[in-house]
Order: sequence, then C-alpha cells, then structure tokens
Amino acid sequence: MFRPGASLTFDNAKTALDGGLQAIAEGQAVIDFADVVTVDSAAVATMLAWMRVASARSLPLVFNNLPANLCSLISLYDVTELIGAGMPRADLPHH
Repeated sequence: MFRPGASLTFDNAKTALDGGLQAIAEGQAVIDFADVVTVDSAAVATMLAWMRVASARSLPLVFNNLPANLCSLISLYDVTELIGAGMPRADLPHH
C-alpha cells in the first residue's frame, strides 16, 4: 500500500505522483492518506492521474483515510464521482 508523505502539494506532487505510479505498476490497489496533513489542488490532480493509470490497467484503485481538507477540495472541484472511494458518504449519519 502506497502512502504519500505528510504533504501533497505543488511542491512535491511530482514525487508523490511517481511513487504512486510505481505502486500501481507493481499492482498495488490502495493509496493510504493517513499521514497526509497539507494539500492543495495538486493533490486532486495527482489523484486523478493515479486513477487514470489504474483504470487503464483495469486496477480498481482505492483511496483510504482522506483528510477533511482534501475531501473539501475534491468536492469543490466537483470530482467526487471520479475519485469515489474513500470519500465520506452524504447519506450516512456523521458522529
């Protein structure tokens, strides 16, 4: 399972992208965001790139432990349906 570092921003998106692509090439289907704290729009772009490559390989990619700030960006850019996995469901009660 691939885990980006504490930050996924414009400054390190290329490194994160490459790491995730390597993991996907090795057949890994889960990217865990448990350590990610700082994000910007580059995080969303990176996730979409990972999804595109995984889809081309017919690999069902799952994103786990998405931080709230990243979920907000995904929602803001209206790509929730593209990202899908790991997003909190609006139809479930929150505690």
